[in-house]
Amino acid sequence: MTTLADLAELVRAPAALSVPGDVIAGAAAAGALSPRTPALAGASVLLYWAGMAANDWADRRLDAVERPERPIPSGRVTPAAAVGLAAGLTAAGVGLAAAVGGRRAVALAVPLAATIWGYDLLAKNTAAGPAVMAACRGLDVLLGASGGRVTRALPAAATVAAHTWTVTALSRREVTGADAKLPMRTLAGTAVVAASAAVAVPRARRATAREADQTGARPGRTGAAAGVAAVLPAVLAGWYAARYGAAQAEVVRDPSAGRVRAAVGAGITGLPALQGALTARGGAGLLGLAVAAAAPLGRRLARKVSPT
Repeated sequence: MTTLADLAELVRAPAALSVPGDVIAGAAAAGALSPRTPALAGASVLLYWAGMAANDWADRRLDAVERPERPIPSGRVTPAAAVGLAAGLTAAGVGLAAAVGGRRAVALAVPLAATIWGYDLLAKNTAAGPAVMAACRGLDVLLGASGGRVTRALPAAATVAAHTWTVTALSRREVTGADAKLPMRTLAGTAVVAASAAVAVPRARRATAREADQTGARPGRTGAAAGVAAVLPAVLAGWYAARYGAAQAEVVRDPSAGRVRAAVGAGITGLPALQGALTARGGAGLLGLAVAAAAPLGRRLARKVSPT
């Protein structure tokens, strides 16, 4: 009989802690933080879980050989239940986005859902796989920006997408191990990603009172407050780079499958620190700290349910 623990393992439930930060970072960058942002983040989590269930359904025959302990090959979840859950979560995610964000949110949620399924069913085992997965995360950031100026969130979307490319490229070697060149490339990518998140984006004007209410920024900040606001993205980006970068450096030293899996896990659970940096860069410092706090929580939960 399928249990909630089996379903949690199927959808990699703890890894969902890395998802709301996409939407929050996008909303902060676009000046669109509002009471509907948490609901859009919820829609994003539903779509993420749908993708995880669809992934295991698509990989059920391969997992029977390489990962027989996974829920489907072990018989704890049937293939029909997995694909049905994936379809239901997809419909729920798009429906929630439509309910709270209207047409502008749907215009991003539908392509996001289609890209997720396209990755699982078509692109995953091709050379295009990492790029398609990166597009999923980039669209997720833009979903959060759907209530504001979406173009202002493009740099944040590109940063999260680039991080996702590194994690996906590594994940393709979780079973076989990697050569040293791959982690060297992803480590260089991580350095670029961290530097991008750490650099403040020039604003055309100071935050208005309305934007301050939405983002937590203070109009016309000066002195110490402005200094903290300028430094916080760099601090959080450095935290992200140190944790994820150290795991990749270990893969360079020892490119075994176990080290690769550890680096992939660090990339997944460390993403909230990057999202926190981007949120703080968007002017919401306290919210950025809250987003980044999901990183250590995700690491603790990952000890119980694998995020990979």
